[in-house]
Formats: sequence, structure tokens, C-alpha cells
Amino acid sequence: MELKLDYYFKHYDDNEVFGGLVKKSDSILGLHKNSKEFLKEAVTDKKRKENHGECLGENITFLGNYFIDEGTKIYPGVTIEGPVYVGKSVKIMPGAYVRPGTIIGDNCVVGFNSEVKNSILQNGAKIASLAFVGDSILGKSARIGSGVITANRRFDQQNIKIKQYNGDKLDTGTDFFGCIIGDYARIGANSVTSPGTLIGPYTWIYPATSIHGFIPGEKRVYNKINWIIEENKKTELK
Repeated sequence: MELKLDYYFKHYDDNEVFGGLVKKSDSILGLHKNSKEFLKEAVTDKKRKENHGECLGENITFLGNYFIDEGTKIYPGVTIEGPVYVGKSVKIMPGAYVRPGTIIGDNCVVGFNSEVKNSILQNGAKIASLAFVGDSILGKSARIGSGVITANRRFDQQNIKIKQYNGDKLDTGTDFFGCIIGDYARIGANSVTSPGTLIGPYTWIYPATSIHGFIPGEKRVYNKINWIIEENKKTELK
């Protein structure tokens, strides 16, 4: 298992919001704490309710404090509940729900009816339709396919622990922890990541795959399926 930030995230500029968060921590476990501090200072304390983007349609709801930068397009039925920070030229598609604690970088996409909660999206990250991204961090241009679930809480609601190389389990100190997805990594449609999953950069998780633990960078992960095909008589159902 790898906890160093520079293993997962290397393709960012110092002037990006993400760059500022990284400067204050060398471990992935510190990023969410840094993001909360950033949102408090940049959004909540200033009581900002600023949308410099464009609302394209009706039934768009803004709650709490938020900052939305230029060029961003917000489509019908979207709910944005602050504190939230959204960068430039982002597309938030119809029916999406952006929940508190979320930071979205430039040129990102939140897909149709997808939900993002307490997560960080680095520049260029994209979430497709009907996905849930909770308490997670997406690297540069990472991709979340349609129907993907990043599970962020254990059944027993205890603190989430990450298994280390020596077999010991590291307590994250929180009962909410989703997935860390490195730069340019992809998760295919209808896949599920267990709480505390770590995915290295450039790794592809193929569709309909359930994963947990640490997946190193530059790998392909998929299920081996044995199909059974049998004869089927002609039957016209009523």
C-alpha cells in the first residue's frame, strides 16, 4: 500500500487549488482535512454565494455558501449544496447533486443524475451518469464510468482501515472514506469500490468489477467470466 501523495498525483500546477492542498500534506490522509480548511477560508468565512457560470434551464437549486467560476455550465435539475468550490469550464449535467465539502477543479464533468459528496476532483476529472462519488479524491483527468459506486462507509459504521504491506491495518481516523484514484486512472461502468480503496495512476478498472484495498499504478483489473450458452426453445411470453 502506498500513502505518499506523489505516487498518485503528479500532474498539477502549483497555482491550482489542488496544488495548494498538496503543499500542506505529504500523505493522502491529510488532503480532506486541508480541503475543509480551504473551503472554510475561501467560501464559508466569506459567506460567498457566487455563481460566475451559466445556468441553462430551470429547477437549479443553490444552498449554503458556494463559489462557481467562469465558463461553468449548470444544467436543469442540479442541486449545489455548500460549502462547495467549482472551477472554470465545468459541466454539471441535469439532475446532478453536488454536496457539501466538494472541490471541483477546472474542465471537469459531473454527469447526469450523479452525486458527489465531500470529494476533490483535480482538473479534467470526469464522472459519467448515475454515479456516486463520496469522500473520494480523483486525480488529473481520472474517469468514473456510469453507475459506479465509490462506497464510503462500512456496514458496521466503524472507522475505515487500510491494509498495509506488512498486514497491519492503518486506521484512517474516520468512518467515511471512499476511494483515492490516481492521475489518468479509469473505473469502468457499474463497478464498485469498497471503502478505503486506493488506485494508482494510469490503472484501468474494467466494467462491473468490485475492488478493494490497494491497486498499484499502470494495471488492468477485470473479472474472468465463464459464459454458459445453452439451447432455448421458442416461447412466446404473454
